[in-house]
Amino acid sequence: MLLQKDLNPALNTVTAYGDGFLEINRVRYDGAVCFAPEGPVRGVALRAAADIDAAFLQELVGLKTAARDPLAFLDDQPPAIERPDDAPEVLLIGTGPRQTFLRPDVLRPLLALGIGVETMTTQAAARTYNILMSEERRVLALLLPGDPS
Repeated sequence: MLLQKDLNPALNTVTAYGDGFLEINRVRYDGAVCFAPEGPVRGVALRAAADIDAAFLQELVGLKTAARDPLAFLDDQPPAIERPDDAPEVLLIGTGPRQTFLRPDVLRPLLALGIGVETMTTQAAARTYNILMSEERRVLALLLPGDPS
């Protein structure tokens, strides 16, 4: 299905999707991809939403563990996570042809830092990404195309 007729060559836009593929800026991708409005479209080694864990999402959005006080273990506190200035407002996760919710413990670190996480079908995530991108929102998309069967 064709999604976007006009392209701004400076911004990553989902231009089409279908069974088992995604098209970003008229370039076809047969696997999972991650991208923001600006920057590269990165291939991601994911086959299913069940493969997503908290550490993967934190790395994906660029979160880093803050320098820890050497005596922090006395307070039994987990390491603090720093939110970078360019962190997305929202992470859209397209889970393929069927919506799959992620476990709360996977989402908790991002939500605690004010980063919204939405899981939906890949088609819905692609359309939502294009809308948010056109509104100049700081959005990050992680799209799994699903099986072409």
